[in-house]
Formats: sequence, C-alpha cells, structure tokens
Amino acid sequence: MPMNFVDRTAELERLDGLVAAGRPGLVAMWGRRRIGKTRLLLEWCRKNAGLYSVADLSAGPVQRRYFAQALSSRFKGFAEVEYPDWRAILRALAREAGRKGWKGPLVLDEFPYWVESSPSLPSVLQAFLDHEGREAGLLVVISGSSQHMMQGLTLHPNAALFGRALAAVPLGPMSPKAMGEALGIKEAPSCVRAFSVWGGVPRYWELAEPFGDDLDSAVERLVLDPMGPLHLEPDRLLVEERPPAMAVRPLLDVIGGGAHRVSEIAGRLGVPATSMARGLSRLVELGLVVREQPFGEPGRSGKRSLYRITDPFFRMWFRVVAPHRGMLASGNRQSRLAVWRKLCGALWSETWEELCRQAVPGLGEGKAPLGGAAGWVPACRFWRGAGPEWDVVSRSLDGSSILLGEVKWREGPVSNEALRRIAHELAAKGSPPVEGLTKAERVVRAVFVPEITPGGLLRVGDVRVVTAEDVVHSLG
Repeated sequence: MPMNFVDRTAELERLDGLVAAGRPGLVAMWGRRRIGKTRLLLEWCRKNAGLYSVADLSAGPVQRRYFAQALSSRFKGFAEVEYPDWRAILRALAREAGRKGWKGPLVLDEFPYWVESSPSLPSVLQAFLDHEGREAGLLVVISGSSQHMMQGLTLHPNAALFGRALAAVPLGPMSPKAMGEALGIKEAPSCVRAFSVWGGVPRYWELAEPFGDDLDSAVERLVLDPMGPLHLEPDRLLVEERPPAMAVRPLLDVIGGGAHRVSEIAGRLGVPATSMARGLSRLVELGLVVREQPFGEPGRSGKRSLYRITDPFFRMWFRVVAPHRGMLASGNRQSRLAVWRKLCGALWSETWEELCRQAVPGLGEGKAPLGGAAGWVPACRFWRGAGPEWDVVSRSLDGSSILLGEVKWREGPVSNEALRRIAHELAAKGSPPVEGLTKAERVVRAVFVPEITPGGLLRVGDVRVVTAEDVVHSLG
C-alpha cells in the first residue's frame, strides 16, 4: 500500500490553477529520480479527471502503441488503430478530445525516452500545441527525470518547445517536516537524524516507513545489506540518467571521501585540475553536488570554492557504503551496524549544519527566534585560510544587520552551562572580515543546538538559542 500523499501543496496549487484557468498549452516538469514526480502527477490527474501516460525505452512504434492503449482508457477503441507516426496519433487525440469536450490534463511522463527513439517529436509536439491541441483546448504536461534533457527541450533558445510552456515546474527535495509527517516522527532531533539518511526523497521514505523510528534497522536492511533495495542505488541513478552519468562516479567517490577543493579532487584521481570542470558541472546540474563559497565571495570567483555532496542519501552512501563494500558484503548484521554507528554521528552533524543555514530566512519571520531584523538573505559559511570559521553568516535584507551563528550537534538536551560556553566561543570570534559586514549597525548572534534542557535558556545574554524544532518548523 503506498504511503499517504503529503506536502507538495504549492506545486499542486500551481497545477490546479492552470486547470482552473482553462488555458490550453504546455507545462514542463522535471526533477531527479525518486523525487515524487509520478506520484504528484497521478494525484493531480485523479483530482482533475486527467490522463496519465509514461514512456519507456522501447522503439517508436511500440511506444505509440502503448500510448494509444493509455488513451483508450478514456477514448474507447483508440488503440484499435495502428498509427504510423506521432503526428497521426496526436491529431487523432485532438479529434477525440474535441468530440468529447475533454480538455486534459494529459501527462506525458518520462518524455525524454520518447524523444530518444523519435528525435523529431519535440517539433511535432510544438506544431500540435500551436494548432490542433490549441483548437481542442488541451493542457499537456511533459515530465522527465533527466534534468539535462528536460531543460534542453524547453529552456534552450534553439529548442522546438522553447517559449511554449505556460509553466515550468522544477521539483526539488521535500522538507524534513514533510518527512517527519510521512514517517510518523514526532521529535525534531530524530527528524534531523532520519533526514541525514533519506533526505527529501519520498521513494526512500516509502521504503523506510515500515521501520517506524528504528533508523538503525532501516539503514541496515535497506542500505547496508548487499541484498537491500538501496544498496546500489547511486549507481542505478547514474546509469538511468539521460545521457548516463557513470563517468562522474569517481568524482563522487573522492568528494564523499573528504576531498572538497578542485586540486584535492584532481590529485586523488591523478588527473590535471584543469580537466575537472565538465564533470563537476554535471554533478551540480544533477543536484547531487553543490559548489560552496564563503559568504561575501564574488559569484565568479573560484579561489576558495569547495564542492560538497548536497544530497543527504548520496552523502551517506559515499561515506558509509562505498568505502566498506567488501566488509558489508562479508559481514553480518552486527558488523554492518558497527560500521554505521561509527560514522553516523558525523553525518547527523553535517546535515544539521546544512539545515540550519537553509532555515535562516524563515527563522527571521515574525516572532521566530531570529525575528526583529528586516528578514535575512540565505545563509552561508565563512572561512579564510587558517582563521576562524563561522557556521552561519547572513545579512538582513535592508543591510542594517548581520547574523553570525555557531552550530553544534550533541546527543540529548544541551545544558545552560554548555550554551553559555558555546555563546562565549562565538562572541570571541568577532566578525568575519567581509566588506559590508564590519560596517553593519547591528550584530545578531545565535547558537543552533538540537534541543535544550526543559525550561532551558532561549537567550544567553544577547545570543539567541535556536533548536531543531525551530529549524524543522521553518523549513516546513
């Protein structure tokens, strides 16, 4: 039985609004595999009497036959005709839809698979949308997991479908709050731990749901066990990309193993640093790796850039599974859990720090813990040489204030004494040497910890205290 449909409120509202407007045309949706595109589109079709079809890697004539069979669920006898090409089947669809007064939505999922076998399809679809589809009033959605191909088909100026889309809907990872709701996790620190494994990917939540709050057992059975369904997940995803992305697998291995600068990555691979650009750009495009720069660094400058695996599941897999495949295969449940328990604390800490930065804009709203300024821009880290590092740095939208934060992951509630110590360490650093920050009129300092003792301090002097409950709520 599938997991209950949760969240995606904004995306559903946007799609529902297109149906309500009654405008014919094209909608393009893309997002990495397992992110929940199919489930969202099926839910939307169910609500709006839509029709869902999905492509595969078969030959063009076979794909058209399957498409005709999908259409026959609404138009009786549609699949009894053999259609010689895509133009013929789309024209027949427009005639039947016009006759029945059906306006869609019509979903063409995994659209890049159709294009692989029929490269002229985008041009055929463009002509259809401009003429027969418009006359029939059809709303058509193309969706795909290959972000590279989907963006190329709809956003490149030379593409046949460029400028035809009423809406482009990139589907990103879901929030820790949604994950907690889906898995029945009530405590915010536990939510952070689970998110450090499954991330915002609903397919992984579905697999983890039967384990409840037993994260260790879920990781062991689903990921660490060589027979687990997610044991080889990254390799499968890279192979399924269009075009396949296995060539960038070595980059993920070395980044996951702790090399973050271009020179370090190239050194471990034994190749020139100048050869890194294409592979790293592909990983950033796939949403698996992020190029991180210190707060205030010019966007084009790469002098202090670091590359990190940003997807929590991939980060966990390349930290825990990839370097220990032999041990995991030859060991038993207890030895596999021993590997996991040795490494999981660092994963939780890294994910917690990342979530704290992501939460900053929402934490400045109204009576939220960092409210009082005119809202905050997205936060970054700051580092320079051997100097001190700030985990969270942001600037208020009006430029009058700066935010400096220290992030700590600790098991169990943090005492008032520990909070005072962390606040003192933060204050002792001063401010990062960034133009504009040193001239700000007001400095807001904050300590981010998973939880505090009941009735514990929410401020240490003028230092704010932010907990996991605040962060998860902000990201929801």
